[in-house]
Amino acid sequence: MKMPRLQRGLGLFGLIFLLSLIGFVALVLIKCVPLYMNQMTIKRDLHEVADHASSTGSDTDLADVHREVERRWDIDYVSQLEAKDVKVGRTRMGLTISYDYEARAHLFANVYVVMHFAEDIPVKPSRSVG
Repeated sequence: MKMPRLQRGLGLFGLIFLLSLIGFVALVLIKCVPLYMNQMTIKRDLHEVADHASSTGSDTDLADVHREVERRWDIDYVSQLEAKDVKVGRTRMGLTISYDYEARAHLFANVYVVMHFAEDIPVKPSRSVG
């Protein structure tokens, strides 16, 4: 009497499942990475604007901050968020630049990936040397 051989390797259904799982993960990554790259550009530009505004002093105009954001986003080709959607407000501690938005990416059929991004960036007041 012969012993049955142990099953080795991956069957057809296992291979199809594995490839479809890898394909789905790749699709999600391909759709989500540009959204995160866009978010990193937005964050970098707003931090640079906040640093620039803090170095110019306390006489920073809110409209100047919006113009600077719009100028940087035109150069960096930022999508998903408009410069007019960035809120610049005065608080007790000084200026604050804030944004709050959702980015969407279409996966397939009626399935979307939705990501929510929000941050408040304080503009540090410049220290006057006296």
